Amino acid sequence: MVADIAYLEQSLQHNQALIEQLHTTFAHQRQAFQANPMPSAEQRLQWLKALREVLANQQQALIQAISQDFSNRSADETLLAELMPSLHGIHYASKRLKRWMKPSRRSVGLQFLPASAKVVYQPLGVVGVIVPWNYPLFLAIGPLVGALAAGNRVMIKMSESTPATSQLLKDLLAQIFPEDLVSVVLGEAEVGMAFSKLPFDHLLFTGATSIGKQVMRAAADNLTPVTLELGGKSPAIVSAEVPLSDAAERIAFGKTLNAGQTCVAPDYVLVPKDRVEGFVAAYRAAVQGFYPQLADNPDYTAIINERQQQRLNGYLADAQSKGATVIPLFAEAQGRRMPHSLLLNVSDEMKVMQDEIFGPLLPIVPYEGIEAAFAYVNQRPRPLALYYFGYDKGEQQRVLHETHSGGVCLNDTLLHVAQDDMPFGGIGPSGMGHYHGHEGFLTFSKAKGVFIKQRFNAARLIYPPYGQALQKLVYKLFVR
Repeated sequence: MVADIAYLEQSLQHNQALIEQLHTTFAHQRQAFQANPMPSAEQRLQWLKALREVLANQQQALIQAISQDFSNRSADETLLAELMPSLHGIHYASKRLKRWMKPSRRSVGLQFLPASAKVVYQPLGVVGVIVPWNYPLFLAIGPLVGALAAGNRVMIKMSESTPATSQLLKDLLAQIFPEDLVSVVLGEAEVGMAFSKLPFDHLLFTGATSIGKQVMRAAADNLTPVTLELGGKSPAIVSAEVPLSDAAERIAFGKTLNAGQTCVAPDYVLVPKDRVEGFVAAYRAAVQGFYPQLADNPDYTAIINERQQQRLNGYLADAQSKGATVIPLFAEAQGRRMPHSLLLNVSDEMKVMQDEIFGPLLPIVPYEGIEAAFAYVNQRPRPLALYYFGYDKGEQQRVLHETHSGGVCLNDTLLHVAQDDMPFGGIGPSGMGHYHGHEGFLTFSKAKGVFIKQRFNAARLIYPPYGQALQKLVYKLFVR
């Protein structure tokens, strides 16, 4: 007991020191920004170049750190889902940055001539980024690229669930950036809450909806604008005509990547009632084709920690107690390598149909008629992603027009997130705001409208005293 109390006191003192350091770092970044409020394109490109080089040179160290945090993370999944999109995002922004920075010319109404107008894209200042544990590299680097491209200073709060990756990224970024430009913050939930209370000029949070609400409340005290990348229950709809092997294989890829620990992973599948049995067989074949065995398979990613594994096992137990049929696709677990499972006969009373699953469990919901599938989706909170499988272009258009979600893939899963030229973001309970690519630059910039007039001032015609003949002529011409 005495040892426990001593540990608790030590932990509290450590967190308090980290919180004090937060405020010091924020003040230094604010001062540095005020000294250089509009970094040149050359400066920003140099920042991006340095970031790209350190990531490219430290790939193996990053792969090992992430795998250490997960107990086993597939090296290929880290390459495909973290390093590749991070490096491509830097390349994309670097090639287009000068064009993004150019003021945008706007038209001026005839009645206001002679004058001109433009929009200037100005850095916001100090940006905060809160990173989740599931993709600790990509979800730190993606916002960092947008914020640096826009000319900001950046503070990044890493997840306490990925200590090896967090420490490595802190060390790597400290090698290339001064702390008053980019700072990586470590620490427990108490430090994270203090971080969200800082008066940032913009705050981006990726994580659970429940935590997103807390972050938004904390930011509101400073009127800090927020971008929230949350999640929710992203549905996949299998049409009545699509080959089941096509749909099952692509859904299986999206669900098994990172063991389902992905905010845009398919959360449940709507399947025509008469095709459920065929889909189960096709899905089983696809998953077992990807992973012929679970034990000692380096391609099969583990659940991040015991707490998350207990949560997922609790979903299974709850579903079974309420009548669900569980179909495990592997015989048994190995450590935190949790067997992928399908769930049939699910109902809204089950936790697995209420909460975002974030793991290798996939409920199947039968439907009769595409209208019933749309109604099922639309009666629930708007998801971060929606996936439709079917080659009928008319029905594809109906999906786009008659459902709402943060993003859509037609006949695929996940890959819309990797498109640098598209915005990424949620809607309603799945988030607000966008980033990635040009939208990231815009999110972290102030689009400042500028109206310009030189010596001649035609507006004198409408100055008081009112009722003059020229004013009446102006009203006659322009007030219609």
